[in-house]
Amino acid sequence: MGAPANYMIQLKKMNGEVFILNAALIEQVQSLPDTTITLLNGKKILVKNTNEEVVRLTTDFFYKVGIQQAYSEQAGENNE
Repeated sequence: MGAPANYMIQLKKMNGEVFILNAALIEQVQSLPDTTITLLNGKKILVKNTNEEVVRLTTDFFYKVGIQQAYSEQAGENNE
């Protein structure tokens, strides 16, 4: 499988199958103890990836699309 598009993250299902997920659809990530991703529509996905890895991939996604920068800039304006 090739590299995922810039707006997607590549994860592994519990059976080892690699899939691509739109990181903007993630509502929360939990360890129950398996890593469980809850999407905005309520669907839950179990993955082999650790919580930390999912958070890192998602944060990288937000930096790539500029969302993190926009939030940082807005926070700076609110503090002035």
